[in-house]
Amino acid sequence: MTRPLAALRSAFVPALSGVLATLAGVGAGHLVAALLDPADSPVLAVGSQVIDLTPTPVKEWAVAEFGTADKPILIGSVLVGVVFLAAAAGLLARRRFAYGAAALVVLVAIPAVVAATRPTAGAAAVVPSLVAGLVGVAALWWLVRTARPAAAGSVPEGEHARRTGDAGHGPSRRGLLVAVGVVAGAAAVMGGAGRWIASYRSRAVDIDLPAAADPLRALPKGLETRFDGITPLQVPNADFYRVDTRLDVPIVDVDDWTLTIDGDVDQEVTFTFDDLLAMDLVERDITLTCVSTSVGGKFVGGARWLGVPLTDLLDRAGVGSRADQIFSTDVDGMTISTPLAVATDGRDSMLAIGMNGEPLPREHGFPARMVVPGLYGFISATKWVTRMTLTTYDDQQAYWTERDWATDAPIKPSSRIDTPKALAQLDPGENVIGGVAWAQYDGGVGTVQVRVDGGAWQDAELGPDLGTDYWRQWFHRWDAEPGQHRIATRVVDGRGEPQTAVRAEPFPAGSSGIQELIVTVG
Repeated sequence: MTRPLAALRSAFVPALSGVLATLAGVGAGHLVAALLDPADSPVLAVGSQVIDLTPTPVKEWAVAEFGTADKPILIGSVLVGVVFLAAAAGLLARRRFAYGAAALVVLVAIPAVVAATRPTAGAAAVVPSLVAGLVGVAALWWLVRTARPAAAGSVPEGEHARRTGDAGHGPSRRGLLVAVGVVAGAAAVMGGAGRWIASYRSRAVDIDLPAAADPLRALPKGLETRFDGITPLQVPNADFYRVDTRLDVPIVDVDDWTLTIDGDVDQEVTFTFDDLLAMDLVERDITLTCVSTSVGGKFVGGARWLGVPLTDLLDRAGVGSRADQIFSTDVDGMTISTPLAVATDGRDSMLAIGMNGEPLPREHGFPARMVVPGLYGFISATKWVTRMTLTTYDDQQAYWTERDWATDAPIKPSSRIDTPKALAQLDPGENVIGGVAWAQYDGGVGTVQVRVDGGAWQDAELGPDLGTDYWRQWFHRWDAEPGQHRIATRVVDGRGEPQTAVRAEPFPAGSSGIQELIVTVG
């Protein structure tokens, strides 16, 4: 055996010991966090901090490249980094256990500090990290002790050879395999149990919501019942896009939840969930759009929302004369700024408690979230909201404002092609081009137009009309001839203004431009 290979083999067991010990600690910490607060899980705490520290261009690139898979990829990246540091801790422990234990303590101290400095952190925030550290150090001690060669002369030569299968002094292979198996199994069981508990606690809540004071008519059939590939008129809750900074789902007890309105008001008021249920509720069809969606992107969806008009809540507090923003805060301290004048200009802004006939799903803001038509979600759609402070942009800056995103970001009119997909292979003859379009607070969708190979714009046929705050499905029958073709679409709003062809990236106020894709017929 060459010297490098022998060195590699001798380093493998210590490095593996460090990794397994750390994974056991992480699993224990994740389990404890699932019982207390999932946000305090060591990996999630560090991951959330990474999100906060990541430059905006990198965030936008991640969302554009990975979509809603950006969070699992982030968590995986954090774990990869942890594994490398854990292996180093194991190698240090081979020289002296105290060195390796100290490295693990430092590794655990990072999520402990992050968790403790969260805006809403309590004394228990560091408990998962402390448990992770204790379990990790204990597991490392056992693995290192099991892997350490027996002292010369302490075991008869023949007996040692019988135990290990090798002559000479070394660790018991059987004992080492048992230790490795136990620690690996414990890590898997604790991590899996933590994930199951967190998932169980974040299950849908069974609440009987009262009917709206003036309920909407039943939803008409959408074009998706006629043409495959077109997005449903009303997106099911399970399929509705989710884009936020959270790596977990907050576990909010509806009996303890309250909403406080303070700041530049005549009187501070606090509402319980029962208070909201007792108020006159409204039902509205509103399309939400994320500012991170690119031209032709998927981070947009239509739903029927049930809630309390925002002005009804603000009137209870009495809005002062100085405020120009609603500075809203969620249960974990995330903040969003909404222009006060826009939110109260007569549009159907609401505090929503229901979505598509059901209580808000936890991942979409249970028990209550803001919904303001016509504004991108990053300045209007605070989920898990617990406080609204009437203040000024000069006095307080919210999360996205501090990162130089726009403070006033109306949703830009846009049309999206759902079918056919880019680079699709189509048969000659009649094909259907279809999708959705939106032009909120710009008179709604006037018409949608389609262009093939740079020719004249042709009007498409529109689906059901649910109001200016809701998107419209559309389709166009196309007699396709063999060859490669370019298909484009645009929306013309109710004022007769076509969407702009000027390209803009999502940062800082939303993307713009005409979606165009290539298909092949033949």
